[in-house]
Amino acid sequence: MRRGRSFAACLALAAALLLAGCTTTRAPRVALDSVPTEQRERAGENLRIFGRVWSLVADAHYDPKFHGLDWLALGARYGPEAARAADDTALYTTLNTMLAPLKDSHTRAFSPERVQERRTQTRALTGLTLARLESRWIVSEVLSGGPAELGGVKPGWVVTARNGAPLGDFRFPPPRAGEVVRWEFLDAMDKPVALALAAKVLPTKPQPVSRVLTEGIVYLRFDAFAFRDRRWLSAQLKAHREAPGVVIDLRWNPGGSTISLGIVIGEFFDRAVECGTFITRGGRRADKSSWQLGSARYAGRVAVLVDVSTGSAAEIFSAVLQEHGRATVIGRRTAGAVLASWFHGLPGGGELQLSREDYVTPHGRRVEGAGVEPDVKVVPMLAELRAGRDVDLEAALHLLGGAK
Repeated sequence: MRRGRSFAACLALAAALLLAGCTTTRAPRVALDSVPTEQRERAGENLRIFGRVWSLVADAHYDPKFHGLDWLALGARYGPEAARAADDTALYTTLNTMLAPLKDSHTRAFSPERVQERRTQTRALTGLTLARLESRWIVSEVLSGGPAELGGVKPGWVVTARNGAPLGDFRFPPPRAGEVVRWEFLDAMDKPVALALAAKVLPTKPQPVSRVLTEGIVYLRFDAFAFRDRRWLSAQLKAHREAPGVVIDLRWNPGGSTISLGIVIGEFFDRAVECGTFITRGGRRADKSSWQLGSARYAGRVAVLVDVSTGSAAEIFSAVLQEHGRATVIGRRTAGAVLASWFHGLPGGGELQLSREDYVTPHGRRVEGAGVEPDVKVVPMLAELRAGRDVDLEAALHLLGGAK
């Protein structure tokens, strides 16, 4: 989750960082003796980036004990490997391998290429969204206009292999534009289908969705807690102020900024409510409340759809409305990824996203690593997805319609 701050707070933070820069913990020294002479210029730049990442974590990570890890030893282990990296792909793979033992949902290094993709909200994709269902990887969504849709892929197809190998834990490098990825599927009739899909640069910013369903219940899906999304949601709630109920679909929502989070929570209350507490490395606690300025003050019944893809600010939103008794949360346990993070620039144009604050809910629950458990648990089946049924939404409509 990205934190937002006032201008004065930003100045104070900048001053603190400048002071901290004078006493930054130095990364373990890495000798270049074993690096060939022709590679030393690259190795030196690699170590500048490595040192910046290691020192930022050492000085600013929200847990000064690093969850019991020996951060110095990890630096000594991965520094030489970073120095030998032949390109950005190898370097950032090493950096993230070093960061992985922190088991931190919001601490990761982004190469310059990934930074550009995030800023432009475009990326080379084959156009599939996958979900784990019945112990198999299933196509849950197909991106409109993407290579997968043009190739005839449908939601509910089972993925059996990617480039000749089973998906396993679903971790593989993203394709480059034009790169051909060979997918193997079982279609809706369980017949094998093999497709070679060339990755295409596509927009990654999804469009929000609004629909009026049975008995006037309104379905609203938005996939980020950002300025545009919060403005859209507020307008929708004001336009449907008299609706008896709304379904907020956060199943694909990875979160966003805390400012947007506080404003979005406020749309469902007629007063400011507690939103939980952020805790710094030094133990300082900052209690947060919702923002009511311009709130729709929507008063109808609310159901929130969640699953393992629901993360960060979307999880906090779900937890806060759940604890205040304002919404019924439906679906599956959320991602458990709610740490507050900042982005720090790295030499060469990369960035480090670094968790700098922990979070607990208004009732004192720690969500990081645990997630939000739904009030109504739904276990979807492959046959239902292939039949075009959305059992989470069906459960929400049953709940909201049951008040009639």
